[in-house]
Amino acid sequence: MHSSLPDFDMPNEEQVHLAAETFRMLADPTRVKVLWALLQGESSVACLAELAGAAPTAVSQHLAKLRLAGLVKGRREGTFVYYSAADDHVRGLLSQALFHVDHFEEQAERA
Repeated sequence: MHSSLPDFDMPNEEQVHLAAETFRMLADPTRVKVLWALLQGESSVACLAELAGAAPTAVSQHLAKLRLAGLVKGRREGTFVYYSAADDHVRGLLSQALFHVDHFEEQAERA
């Protein structure tokens, strides 16, 4: 059925796997808070922990996972590491997710 559509295209297996992994990384409230804070500008672990309401060790572990997933990057300055969002794609992903939640809530209120 779908294959008869002229412009039908499926992503390859690697793309699907990596997209699912990205969504898995965004499936944690602390990570969403950390990423949102990083979209406002670079920050240290201590500052991010305060903003996210989490322990610095937990935030550090989250940042390590987010860095491996290509969602954040770090910049070392002396003994400190300052983190930032990897690129504008991260802003798009998170903004769309939050927009979806707002849109979904509005529809639920109307129903």
